[in-house]
Amino acid sequence: MTYLNNDFEDLMKNRRSIREYDETVKISQEEMQAILTDAVTAPSSVNMQPWRFVVVESDAGKEKLKPLIRFNTLQNDTSSAMILIFGDLQNFENGEKIYGGAVERGLMPADIKEQQMAKLSQYFKTIPRSELERVVLIDGGIVAMQLMLVARAYGYDTNPIGGFERTEVAKAFGMDPERYEPVMIVSIGKAKTDGYDSYRLPIGDVTTFA
Repeated sequence: MTYLNNDFEDLMKNRRSIREYDETVKISQEEMQAILTDAVTAPSSVNMQPWRFVVVESDAGKEKLKPLIRFNTLQNDTSSAMILIFGDLQNFENGEKIYGGAVERGLMPADIKEQQMAKLSQYFKTIPRSELERVVLIDGGIVAMQLMLVARAYGYDTNPIGGFERTEVAKAFGMDPERYEPVMIVSIGKAKTDGYDSYRLPIGDVTTFA
């Protein structure tokens, strides 16, 4: 897929959180998969890629989601899709597939893979749930930001949404809330309005050097 926009400054500085979209614009599943494929090149802790996506695009899916998203119904009603992002607390189940796949592709020596898997196996046996939740929320936030920038490059607009009924959303879309930690929802589509620019604190207000 060729990006419509490769200009870094536009992607970073001109991205807006859009709440109202052109309802006539639909994103095909093929293009959505391409967007998500680019988004998941984001980094994650020990490369366990804990993010899981539910793309809510049908009228029935949006009706199910609508009562669970508090003050964000305009995005739900007008967007091409609402992308629910979850973090899989049992993500190490894919460890062998991920590290084995790296070996098969010549990206990692087999002996390093075995050493890493042995260490990680012990780590994931003892890590408390609270730490797993913290890790998947960080990784989910990283992939969400990358998703928004990738969407912009494809010519679409987005809005990150944190206000929703977290446990109920998981259950409504078949995601076990004991396993899948809700991270956020990202609406995506073509902007109907320009959105608003916003003030950013000077970098000196938020940075120290040590």
